[in-house]
Amino acid sequence: MDINRVKQILSSSGEIDVQYNGASVWIDKVNEDGRTATVHLRGPLEERTIVEITELEEV
Repeated sequence: MDINRVKQILSSSGEIDVQYNGASVWIDKVNEDGRTATVHLRGPLEERTIVEITELEEV
């Protein structure tokens, strides 16, 4: 995925399925470096992880 698509998803009011390593995640924000994003798994766990934007996949 690229940074522009991540920003579109963040500003979208709809639910867009994004995966990281095969797991569905919510994108919390694009980080200041412009290469990474903070995400967390969909579901009850709120553990946040910083990942490379290029490793995110829209399903």
